[in-house]
Amino acid sequence: MKPELGHLALAVGFAAAATGAALAALGAARRDLRAARVGRLFVALVVVAAVGAVAVMEWALLGHDFSLAYVAQNGSRATPTLFTVASLWAALQGSILLWALILAVHLGVAAHRWRGLTGDPAIGWATAVGLAVAAFFFALMLGPADPFRAVQGAVPADGAGPNPLLQNHPMMAFHPPMLYLGYVGFTVPFALAMGALISGRVDEQWLRLTRQTTLLAWGLLTVGIVLGAWWSYEVLGWGGYWAWDPVENAALIPWFTATAFLHSVRIQERRGRLRVWNLSLLLATYCLTIVGTFLTRSGVVASVHAFSRSAVGPVLLGFLAVLAVSALALLAWRGDRLRTPGRIDSPLSREAAFLVNNLVMTALATVVVTGTVFPLLAEALWNRQLAVGAPYFDRLAAPLGLTLLLLMAVAPLLPYRAMEPRQLRERLLGPAVAAAGTAAAVTAAGVRGVERVVALGLAAAVAWSVVSSVAPQVRARARAHGERRLVALGRLVAGNRRRYGGFVVHLGVAIIAVALAASYGAGTHRELVLAQGRSATVQGYTVTYLGTEARSTPQKLTLSAQLRVTHDGQPVGVLTPSLAVFPGATEAVGSPSVRAGLRQDLYLTLVSSPDETGQVTVGVFVNPLVSWLWLGGLVMALGTAWAAWPARRRVRRPGVPARDAPVLDTPAAGETVSVGSGS
Repeated sequence: MKPELGHLALAVGFAAAATGAALAALGAARRDLRAARVGRLFVALVVVAAVGAVAVMEWALLGHDFSLAYVAQNGSRATPTLFTVASLWAALQGSILLWALILAVHLGVAAHRWRGLTGDPAIGWATAVGLAVAAFFFALMLGPADPFRAVQGAVPADGAGPNPLLQNHPMMAFHPPMLYLGYVGFTVPFALAMGALISGRVDEQWLRLTRQTTLLAWGLLTVGIVLGAWWSYEVLGWGGYWAWDPVENAALIPWFTATAFLHSVRIQERRGRLRVWNLSLLLATYCLTIVGTFLTRSGVVASVHAFSRSAVGPVLLGFLAVLAVSALALLAWRGDRLRTPGRIDSPLSREAAFLVNNLVMTALATVVVTGTVFPLLAEALWNRQLAVGAPYFDRLAAPLGLTLLLLMAVAPLLPYRAMEPRQLRERLLGPAVAAAGTAAAVTAAGVRGVERVVALGLAAAVAWSVVSSVAPQVRARARAHGERRLVALGRLVAGNRRRYGGFVVHLGVAIIAVALAASYGAGTHRELVLAQGRSATVQGYTVTYLGTEARSTPQKLTLSAQLRVTHDGQPVGVLTPSLAVFPGATEAVGSPSVRAGLRQDLYLTLVSSPDETGQVTVGVFVNPLVSWLWLGGLVMALGTAWAAWPARRRVRRPGVPARDAPVLDTPAAGETVSVGSGS
């Protein structure tokens, strides 16, 4: 019954998406309002079909219906409920089903927001493109990625359960969906960009809808990337959080291009320039999400994040080719309309800084794409096994990252046009002093390495830039309205969410820069062989092995080491790193025990269980400032949420000019605006 219901939901979803795409395109091409409205209604049917398909799959997983091959391969009676629900995205077919659900929801929200613009050809074409993408993913599930395929032969009494690494930490329930929300969210701005190109509406009107949807997808992807680093740190037990894994890189690449768009879109809004840049960045961002989907789901890369080899790889490559060729053809077709007159007034202007920002972001994306994809090309074209490791990425990405920090510190203080040299020196003096002072202080404190010292100095300059941009506005409002400065700050932030949300995001980036500079490759690592009752000291931490404790559940057998820890004679507590053996698994899965702090983390792993002499091997990592990474991610998420939160529209009284929310984005004369659009 469930296979039939699931296939019916997928067939309805595909038919609704394909029919809706055709009607929306017909309505846009012929300016047929009725066809456009009917096409938009099919979006709701796509949402219903996607929800129905996911509901059937969760029904099968929670009911342990092993007549479905997907449930037999990824579910088991011993798996806890949380991980049973999360098994939906634990393997290839289920992950594409989740992708289709999130895509349908994004399209449904977009259709609701566009309900008053049904007659606009650009919106009609955007709806058609979004539904065509949905039709592709439903077709994928009706073909090589069928999640409702029935078991051939006898139905097993129990299933194999999820991959042990995917049922060893609750983060599995949150990290993949958040990453998908960001990944799939870029479909809407991609569809809007394609709609603008097809209809010829390539002026600045389409940006109002695109900017907010891109910002939302960018924020969700940011949270997904940070949660992925947290999952790697808390689950994999290697003491780090970023290894330049191909699947990690696949999420980072579109983040770079989307960040570039969110910055350069300000220039098009204010001065009508960088049209080609902005459209190209949006189109490239979505194409790069499909590249990431291919890397994750084709089986061409070996990664703890990737799925096994499957038949969907060639299909995804074909889809990517269609997207890329269509986007390039439309850009070439509308090339004349995308040209803008004028030139950048000064190399020391915010326009020039945005252009440099685009170049650096594009260079970063190129570096990561090259290092990730080149080994695959080498194997496919020359049958050579090549490995591109962390040294390549670190060597090329570090100077580009430092350049971005410099731009973040300087660009908000630059005018959009030329400025007198004296005024420019006055504005840039503060960040320069902050950077130099911080670099001198951390060097005196014992920090070594040019890149680390420079990164810490530039992070301080970014913070100074934010404060020096906000403080004058707060003082001016407080004087003008007789308010306390805290009240003035609150009202300024509430009055221009986009601008001040961008400032908060920049502070989050500065915090993450501090964490990366202090912790990446800079911690202390030792392996201790300890007998029961024996102790050893690492970086002031004394670790005493008290013994082991075994605990058995239907899901797994867990062996935990009891380790009493003191720091400089002060008790820290008893930490319990463990090894878990899952039924059918060939290797034990380790779980670290982490005592986090603002200054440093103590990170303990159980490398091996007691040998014949009763000794265990314990891994000890002392990692500085890692908690700042999670704090910076939280600050970025809060800033993005504030910047993307829709402003309330005021009811217009007769005779009073309308004040539309986007007017708040236009700065007053002499006002300094954040370099980012929420980024």
